[in-house]
Amino acid sequence: MTQKMRAAVLVEPRRFELDLRPVPDIQPDEVLLEVARCGICGTDTHIYDGGFMAHRLPLVPGHEFSGRVVQSGAKSGVAEGIAAVVDINHGCGRCYYCRRGQLMNCPSIKQIGIDVDGGFAEYVRVPGHLVIEALETTSFDVLALTEPAACVVHTAVRSGLEPARSVLIIGAGPIGNLHIQMQRLTGAAPIIVAETSPERAKLAKAVGADAVVSDPGRLLGVVHEMTDGRGVDLAIESVGATALYEVAQAALRPGGHLAAFGLPPEGSELNVDLLSTVLREYSLMGSVAGPGQAMHRALSLLCHGRFDTTAFTAAAYALDDIGTAFDTLADRPNDLKTQIILNDAL
Repeated sequence: MTQKMRAAVLVEPRRFELDLRPVPDIQPDEVLLEVARCGICGTDTHIYDGGFMAHRLPLVPGHEFSGRVVQSGAKSGVAEGIAAVVDINHGCGRCYYCRRGQLMNCPSIKQIGIDVDGGFAEYVRVPGHLVIEALETTSFDVLALTEPAACVVHTAVRSGLEPARSVLIIGAGPIGNLHIQMQRLTGAAPIIVAETSPERAKLAKAVGADAVVSDPGRLLGVVHEMTDGRGVDLAIESVGATALYEVAQAALRPGGHLAAFGLPPEGSELNVDLLSTVLREYSLMGSVAGPGQAMHRALSLLCHGRFDTTAFTAAAYALDDIGTAFDTLADRPNDLKTQIILNDAL
């Protein structure tokens, strides 16, 4: 008899169905991972609401997952029984971009849980080369934070690691909070945060923000006050709103860098004064996901306690309650992350 598993299938926007389906068969270069925990990401909420990847439905979402390898293909090179996380970004490995380590630009890239079925299921099939062994001493709820942590590691590296640089982070939601913690690890000073939610402003302060500004009208004044009138060296927009990108741009010092992280609506545009960009040497660079080395770095930081994960691991829902978990996210601002429990016995 074919072994069955439970999976949460998003059949249409805002409607999950719990399905009993066959456990995936693996190819020789693949592994089967039994999922322990899978976090809900902002991307998942966009998929859930129908604003992103609607053409992929029905789909089993979920890309922030951890678990244990229960079956390894003969050519996978992965040991069975290990605790593991997965780099969800699967490039072709052969094209110009993959060879340069820029696989997010690979024309045939597929992301697990976004383009193909992911971690809101009891088992997931993944390519062996994307599996990363984790320390047994780290809990699966913390391990499931590796992918979002990798995103902020990737942004920090692309923005240039430099101690004592001044940073503005716009938005202190889950990713914004991790940006704060990552920038503190790199030695940034001061770290200024813009956040209108009182609950999330308090969490931002607790993890190392030097100033949290809740009144948008005061933000640029605080930036200039804390940088001797120059503006910040680095501004990270982590919300995805065009108006906030404009604020981030205005907060830069001459020669400053804008890290474009927040995902704006398709077709959004940012006005750029080209003459000032040339004469004052401003720069802008996008950053998406956390592929490759960023996953290994994030896993190491998590396993050695470099991130405060308290507000990321407090909320957990059973698979049966996945709809409730999604529908109540906005009502729980103190829960920076909500995870779905697939198997707590691993």
